[in-house]
Amino acid sequence: MGQESQSTQRVIKQESEWRAQLTPAQYAVLREAATEPAWSGNLLNVKEDGSFDCAGCGTKLFVASDKYDSGSGWPSFTQPASDDAISVREDRSHGMVRTEIVCSACGGHLGHVFNDGPGPRGERYCVNSLSLNFQPTEK
Repeated sequence: MGQESQSTQRVIKQESEWRAQLTPAQYAVLREAATEPAWSGNLLNVKEDGSFDCAGCGTKLFVASDKYDSGSGWPSFTQPASDDAISVREDRSHGMVRTEIVCSACGGHLGHVFNDGPGPRGERYCVNSLSLNFQPTEK
């Protein structure tokens, strides 16, 4: 599951274009690295087959088979959909040192990755629902 390459293309927009495209809450998360409150996201309990795509640019970021209930209050995944879907960078905000995850295509803030998850990598990708759109698998 996951890890197929999708050859991510860069998506570059002016901030005014992002503001016009995204809701204010999505803009705060994706463009200003805000965090939605725990347990508030509309994708937290999604259990259907499908993909979780960037709400900013549509890039496929995660697949449902890699989603699990971490008990953290945010959608959690064991790995990204492909090795090039997500980029990481150091986040020293809020008096902590964490690893931020962003969409490789548009640079939108998604959440953070932690080394306390199950699965093959032992990672937990903790993601804001506001940064994602769910695309169910067509039957």
